Amino acid sequence: MADAPSAPRVLVVDDDPTIARLVLHLVRSLGFGEAVHVTTGREALESLDGIDIVLLDHQLPDANGLDILEVIRARPNPPAVVLITAHGNESLAAGALRLGADDYLAKDQSLLEMLPEILERVRRSRELRKALVAAERDLVRAERLAAIGEMTVALHHGINNPLMSASTDVELLLAEPDLPPEQRQQALEGLRTSLRRIRDIVRQIGDLRTIHTKTYLPGIQMVDLDAENLGAPAPHRGTALVQVAEEDMARIVVLLLRHAGFAVERCATTEDLQQATGRLGVALVLLLGGAGAAGAHPLGGFDPPPLRGYRVVALVAGDGAAARRAGADRVIELPFDPGSFTADMVDLVS
Repeated sequence: MADAPSAPRVLVVDDDPTIARLVLHLVRSLGFGEAVHVTTGREALESLDGIDIVLLDHQLPDANGLDILEVIRARPNPPAVVLITAHGNESLAAGALRLGADDYLAKDQSLLEMLPEILERVRRSRELRKALVAAERDLVRAERLAAIGEMTVALHHGINNPLMSASTDVELLLAEPDLPPEQRQQALEGLRTSLRRIRDIVRQIGDLRTIHTKTYLPGIQMVDLDAENLGAPAPHRGTALVQVAEEDMARIVVLLLRHAGFAVERCATTEDLQQATGRLGVALVLLLGGAGAAGAHPLGGFDPPPLRGYRVVALVAGDGAAARRAGADRVIELPFDPGSFTADMVDLVS
């Protein structure tokens, strides 16, 4: 019998003892287990092992929250981070979200009221990341199996004919040891030609750098060993620009978009994204929306112009109305279904 999933572990980083005590009590009452409490940025960075969610105060004795957030996000498989501050403003919220914060809260009377909802949203996002990792693994496995199948068909198609011809020549030579010299020479030359053809096919497979496929039979593809395998094929649907700070989510989104025929580029900041949209060939912009975070820009600071040649997709945890008003052509609620994502993106740009 499989073990039940453990409750997410929470790290509270705040040097205000009153606030910390209230937050710790609330976190435990919500079923998050024994939360860990530290008061400085240094202690926070030293206490991250095994932590799933960090409630991070912006004003700390030795650092500010944005600096600590940036260091946390640079770690492999970082925990979720909710930034908390007594001096909230839209600029700080947007900056926190651009650096990868999962949400943002002001340290006022609404803190304890809003914290349960935010923790539950972050908990769901944590489960989404697990699902995305599993979906990524399944997608990669499916692509590998498809590639193996295409290569098998290509080998059967390319090698079977010269192999059968070589076998026929060998059988003739074995069955007729007294063949006239002219016929013997002809059989040996046929055998050499067949073996050289098999050698050339094996060599082509060893030199493959880019895979091109063609139809072998209806519904069956095979690797095209006669194609020029120089350079990548042109993307079918244009360039997709992706700005998603969460690495697990970004990885599966990039895989799915490439599977749908897009050339994918990741943008580290909103400024990079805004600049990249001016290039020719951009068909899609996909970003993580800011729904649910107090004072946050619904598209993470990105402002698409009304007249544009690309579509904007926002991944949003919660209500996507604000993202639509800000210019999103399609809002996809998190967690999304990887199985329908590809078809949705193709339909959007078609």
